[in-house]
Amino acid sequence: MRLLLAEDEVSMSRALTQILTKNNYTVDAVYDGEEALRYLRSGEYDAAILDVMMPVMDGIEVLKKIRSQGNLIPVIMLTARSEIEDKIEGLDSGANDYLTKPFDSGELLARIRAITRVSTVQASSVLKYGNITLSRTTCELTGPKGSTKLAGKEFQMLELLMTDPGILISAETFMNKLWGIDSDADISVVWTFLSYLRKKLVLVGANCLIKASRGQGYSIELKGD
Repeated sequence: MRLLLAEDEVSMSRALTQILTKNNYTVDAVYDGEEALRYLRSGEYDAAILDVMMPVMDGIEVLKKIRSQGNLIPVIMLTARSEIEDKIEGLDSGANDYLTKPFDSGELLARIRAITRVSTVQASSVLKYGNITLSRTTCELTGPKGSTKLAGKEFQMLELLMTDPGILISAETFMNKLWGIDSDADISVVWTFLSYLRKKLVLVGANCLIKASRGQGYSIELKGD
């Protein structure tokens, strides 16, 4: 899952990015409202965390602009201000939730899970396809021959594939969603991690595989389909 974090306090941004990354989120960090608005217009994010007090354009204004454009991305507002009027303004402007600094990282993670829980199926902590399961809680891939724990990017990649089985995902989409728009990583890293995943699918005895469609992308499909 890919998040946009808009927080102008650099130390806070780095700390939150580290926490979110350790919990298997891909995070793009920006430091002012105008930049946040530009990134959000790409449509590449599953949720956004917006600080209210930011330079150039504040978080409330960013939120109003994206909502006026029909962007329904889940948004959590962060602020050092605790006045009830500020919270009401944020929620009335289209925020899904509101956190006042300082806050516990566990609470932030819980609130992210809550705002991205759009259906009972999506809220499930376990993804299933064919004879394999993927735990969103433990990052374990399980099949008839046993279980193996996936590293962060392996987990995120397989989660994307299993969320929409049979749907092609391009290497560029993997790069943008998992490494970020501004990443310096070479696109070959996608092929490397796909290779790792293929080996782990074999290891657990999966009856599905990651199929490559030349020039189009990759999908997870049942063997023989």
